[in-house]
Amino acid sequence: MAAGSRGKERKEARTKGNRLYKRVRRMGAPNLLREARVYLSGPMDFVASRADERKEGWRNRVGDFLRKLDVTVFDPWVKPDVRGFHEYGREDDKTSSDRDKWKWQSREQGAAARAKRSEKFWPSMHIDLRMVDTCDFVVAYCPTNIYSVGTPHEIIVARQQRKPVLLVSPHVYFPSFDQLKNHLQSRRDVEGARLLHALKAEVPIRANTKAIPSSWYMPLIGGEHFFDGFGFAKYKELFRWREMSLDDHEERYPPQKPLLPFLERLNDRLPKKWGLASHRFVRNDDWLLWDLKRVGRNGAEWRGVN
Repeated sequence: MAAGSRGKERKEARTKGNRLYKRVRRMGAPNLLREARVYLSGPMDFVASRADERKEGWRNRVGDFLRKLDVTVFDPWVKPDVRGFHEYGREDDKTSSDRDKWKWQSREQGAAARAKRSEKFWPSMHIDLRMVDTCDFVVAYCPTNIYSVGTPHEIIVARQQRKPVLLVSPHVYFPSFDQLKNHLQSRRDVEGARLLHALKAEVPIRANTKAIPSSWYMPLIGGEHFFDGFGFAKYKELFRWREMSLDDHEERYPPQKPLLPFLERLNDRLPKKWGLASHRFVRNDDWLLWDLKRVGRNGAEWRGVN
């Protein structure tokens, strides 16, 4: 390679590095979110692959982003250590396989199997709900096509305590299903088309291309805390994130109200809610972020409180 080409590449690399540095600076130093705690809620059991979800799922990126703002991230895939209870409630991609040992027999053998399965998962449920109790706000990922029990439970626990829940309801579509349907029609495969139609009803396969969340969540969470995607594209280069399926998803359906820019703004000013009576945005007192000051080597305390 010629010396001129190498010099040009080095200059381009420096320019790119400077741009990234400026973007990091523009994100701002930790401010309102400094030392806040967040819990990342979302389906873990009935996803396509627990291994992929743990290794490359949305929690990894959102965690990277929030830690940049000095937020403590509670991730159910990476549970914190508990003093005196080593690895209490820890889960991995094989945890749910133990569910296959459930039995329906009515006699002692079935009862013992059910009791054992229930008791075995209790530590995971216990620590996840404790993380919800001790966090300041929750980020929840709720695709309308994935069955989940733990996620609604965690959201309801948080909202009973009036903690903000930022809910991402992504655009749901099934391109492979549509391609298969067109393929069968082009081949005039009547039986295949009939079976595909039956499968759509059995699963069920129901698209949600407008990303509209469940009606039950709407009054529970409040209109201003819903998002139709994460908005990863804007920050992908900055955090050097590797390509993942959600990138293709958000390229096809660019979020109109993405989560990450909201979090970036939240670091500088608290969000408001819409007041139906006043017909304007008003203060949202769900956002209670403690301002604790450490005193010497002792624990933290409130300052300026009567």
